[in-house]
Amino acid sequence: MHKGKCLCGKVAFKITQKITDIVMCHCSECRRVQGTAFATNGNVESKNFKFLSGENNLTEFKENDNKSRFFCQSCGAPIMAKLKNNPAYTRVRLGTITTDVYEAIEKHIFTESKASWDNICDDIPQHKEW
Repeated sequence: MHKGKCLCGKVAFKITQKITDIVMCHCSECRRVQGTAFATNGNVESKNFKFLSGENNLTEFKENDNKSRFFCQSCGAPIMAKLKNNPAYTRVRLGTITTDVYEAIEKHIFTESKASWDNICDDIPQHKEW
């Protein structure tokens, strides 16, 4: 089981499964959302993602007709993303997890568009796109 929360602590959640499909995304959208060189995200089944507090403190940003990103209204921390065409899964921002994450990062994605000032310094597989 994992637990997580936003920066101010108003939004808290638990995950009752292993996190899967963990990637470091270097696309320009993830850089802007996270304010850093990449975002580290993983999938969980939506039925295994439960809010402990603060669900009503989330702000939804509809990126397009299919994708919504959710942030804490108070501190702005990105919590998760959901796809309308895949509601069975929730994409969690691993930076919000407060428990140890032992699941492995599977790959770097969108490395062709990574920040010019970013250097990837590990042996995790890299993919120019998804």
